[in-house]
Amino acid sequence: MPISTIRIGVGGWTYEPWRGLFYPKDLPHKRELEFASHHLTSIEVNGTFYRTQTADTFAKWHDETPDDFVFALKGPRYATNRRVLAEAGTSIERFLNSGILRLRDKLGPINWQFQPTKQFDPDDFARFLRLLPASIEGRTIRHAVEVRHDSFRSAAFVALARAHKVAIVIAGDSDYPQIADLTAPFVYCRIMGTKEDGYPDDALNRWVSCAREWKAGKSPKGLQTVNSASSSAAKRDVFLYVISGFKARNPEAAMTMIERLG
Repeated sequence: MPISTIRIGVGGWTYEPWRGLFYPKDLPHKRELEFASHHLTSIEVNGTFYRTQTADTFAKWHDETPDDFVFALKGPRYATNRRVLAEAGTSIERFLNSGILRLRDKLGPINWQFQPTKQFDPDDFARFLRLLPASIEGRTIRHAVEVRHDSFRSAAFVALARAHKVAIVIAGDSDYPQIADLTAPFVYCRIMGTKEDGYPDDALNRWVSCAREWKAGKSPKGLQTVNSASSSAAKRDVFLYVISGFKARNPEAAMTMIERLG
């Protein structure tokens, strides 16, 4: 059985306030990804949400990072920011064929993020999930959906995600609805509680504990779920990203959790 892992990171690696706080002031911009990847274990790429990257770009990211580093990619907004999700097939196919496999073993989950105004339509959402391939050219593709409208707090939605082995992105310390039901062989969590003086220490300890439990195949207590039943997977890979909040302090929070995980 493959060994399950916990990967922790932030969103992106280009952010001016990180210079002098996370990055050395004299670090060349072109080396920021290299630096970040040696202090974090994963990064969620936001740029793929807004524009198509080239195959050479994915290959470059692969070559600039350590062997055990993993990227999570945001699926393109052209696929998720639409009235009829069932019509997203062309956008999904274009993205999946854009060269993401050039990341090779560093290709982590794809996060399909939906607008906070997008409501749950069971039939349309089912058709969207059917457009997400489980593998490409023999490589398993892991999909997560980040839904941010209360209508998704539905047993039908959880059952649908579980049937397709798609993870529901768990929102932490935010105003978005938290749906912590485990529906896939991995967990995808985004925590958003950083403050100007950092991430509250007790909150970081709580998320470290959650990550350990998820890895062990357990459902942590204290999180909001729709249905207490879990999917059939035992141990799980965990992907946890410190996002939003007071963004300048996010790398510090991520590194603190990595240290506490040992």
